[in-house]
Amino acid sequence: MSYPLPGPPPNPADAIEGALERLDGLENVPLDEHVARFDAVHATLTDALSSIDKV
Repeated sequence: MSYPLPGPPPNPADAIEGALERLDGLENVPLDEHVARFDAVHATLTDALSSIDKV
């Protein structure tokens, strides 16, 4: 588990871009690793989008 670093909150746009980059090359990743990759991307997108509205 990773913990947030001290300092200003990350830019949600950067977090979204980084999450989507984790899908690059997915066709070269073993199929049994896809779910974990999608779950991580989904969690990052949820956090980034929630922070925009301060939800």
